[in-house]
Amino acid sequence: MEMNSLMSTQLLELQQTVQMSVMQSALNANTSAALELLEDMPQQQAPHPYKGSMIDISI
Repeated sequence: MEMNSLMSTQLLELQQTVQMSVMQSALNANTSAALELLEDMPQQQAPHPYKGSMIDISI
């Protein structure tokens, strides 16, 4: 393998590593932003659809 080809291969591997690192950083940033949004949402319980408004009696 000649030197130019070896350097080209190493450069491609380095570019892939940097791209993966950038993608991982972006994913971490998006994850932390999504967690912040979820934590900031008001915590409300949904009302039961029919609790207290109907009586079901079976004999």
